[in-house]
Amino acid sequence: MKELVEVIAKALVDHPDEVSVNERQEGRTTVLELHVADGDMGKVIGKQGRIAKAIRSVVKAAAAKENQRVVVDIV
Repeated sequence: MKELVEVIAKALVDHPDEVSVNERQEGRTTVLELHVADGDMGKVIGKQGRIAKAIRSVVKAAAAKENQRVVVDIV
């Protein structure tokens, strides 16, 4: 899942070298923290959060296929 979020984010931003994803476990849930450059934050979130919602939907669908729970936090 970490790689999926990283690939999607790098395709959206102007500075793909500053994209990083940290993975941590909270019980049965995996939390993916997405870090991007300050100038790219708007591109990852999108108008009214539509891009962020789409990223979360794609990751949730991929995680459900593997019987996992994954949450994406944009930091």
